[in-house]
Amino acid sequence: MLALDTATPAVTAGVVELLPEQPPRLLAQRVTVNAKAHGELLTPHLREAMAEAGHRLSELDAIVVGSGPGPFTGLRVGLATAAALGQALNRPVYPVPTPDAIALDAVALGTHTGTPLLVATDARRKEVYWAAYDAAGRRTDGPHVDRPADVLPKLPPVTHAAGEGARIYAETFALPVVDATYPSPTSLVAAAADELLSGARPAALTPLYLRRPDAVEPAGRKRVTK
Repeated sequence: MLALDTATPAVTAGVVELLPEQPPRLLAQRVTVNAKAHGELLTPHLREAMAEAGHRLSELDAIVVGSGPGPFTGLRVGLATAAALGQALNRPVYPVPTPDAIALDAVALGTHTGTPLLVATDARRKEVYWAAYDAAGRRTDGPHVDRPADVLPKLPPVTHAAGEGARIYAETFALPVVDATYPSPTSLVAAAADELLSGARPAALTPLYLRRPDAVEPAGRKRVTK
């Protein structure tokens, strides 16, 4: 499996082996944290990961891609790349909400076993994308976008937090922060494991922007006078 994510500042590409009744196994990965380099680095990263894993793109069974939420410019790079590869290779492409993968990374660390979790990623503009999860990493609320202080009244009971947004606004959330900041290739595949192993039809590649676009259509033509 090829796993991609560009919904956070991390440009992530990895090759993962998935077998029945076994956890996903990482074969190779390339990750660079650079919010301005998604378009520049994603394709080289996936090529390098494939080469290190000793596989060709034609040998992939499927592609998994983080579907956000995330900023428009970065997020569309991963989704467009995954869609193009899926079409060119005739392989299914499975979208995964990025916070779901981060939650599974947090669960895998075992530092908050048995307790619910907040995942918050940086939405810029002093806001976070957030979602709540149970102790097993299953989403119970979200994803949403809010200012950190506005999250607190809406948040179900949680005891820990993960994600870049949780680190940036740690004082506001006042929760212990788990060392799971960006989604890993293995957690992206784990989030889609049931669908991948069953051969289920993928959901539509719909990005989770959560915000209305900044650009709007003009309300009318401007009058030009001499």
